[in-house]
Amino acid sequence: MLPEKTDGLRVEHVTQRFGGLLALDDVSFTSEKNRITGLIGPNGSGKTTMFNIISGFIKPTAGRIYANGDDITDLAPHQMAAHGIGRTFQIPKPFASMTVRQTIELASRANPKTGHSDPASIAREAGLGDKLDLYPGELTTTDLHSLELVKVLATGASFVLLDEVFAGLNPSEIEHVTQLIRRFADQGTSFLIIEHRMRAVMALCDHVHVLLYGRLAKSGTPIEVTRDPEVIEAYLGAEAIEHA
Repeated sequence: MLPEKTDGLRVEHVTQRFGGLLALDDVSFTSEKNRITGLIGPNGSGKTTMFNIISGFIKPTAGRIYANGDDITDLAPHQMAAHGIGRTFQIPKPFASMTVRQTIELASRANPKTGHSDPASIAREAGLGDKLDLYPGELTTTDLHSLELVKVLATGASFVLLDEVFAGLNPSEIEHVTQLIRRFADQGTSFLIIEHRMRAVMALCDHVHVLLYGRLAKSGTPIEVTRDPEVIEAYLGAEAIEHA
């Protein structure tokens, strides 16, 4: 049984069907406050579907989602900011006609109560301090990923869903974004991360949940998860674990 109240995010008995396809099968887990939690699994395991449910883009066939004890299952995406929930996407989605400064200022107005009041300061923390007046087309791939994260944090989000934030980055760029996530985590932001790169999961996450074929197969520390025989066979592979 899950606790009655959890600080952070609680997914309770979520099932999702798309016609005859069972994408998620009675999945329950928690992503606690002040932690970096990983959500991993092979392609088609239901990770993105779960993110879409948590962030309000689709409604589950069954089950509920709670944020700090509040039922957010029926909220629309634009209502999530009021509950401190923010989300990034695997492919950055910048506003092409807006500068970094304008993007952050717009994001900060999504939730007037908690939105970031100083675009320059949050940009500096993300390494974008000298790029406030640049447009997305003038930014590097790393900068675009940083801006995607900053755009969410500018809303005042206390809990951020990160969807494969390292996709397309080289090792040095991954290190930059890893440090950025840790910096904001140290300041009190909680994260739930979808990620395929096990090195990043091992380096970042305090706790990991594994989805296999739409069901929750394993939860634990990164080391516990990567030693689980079912996870190794279905997802990681023994060789991948040795080199993780």
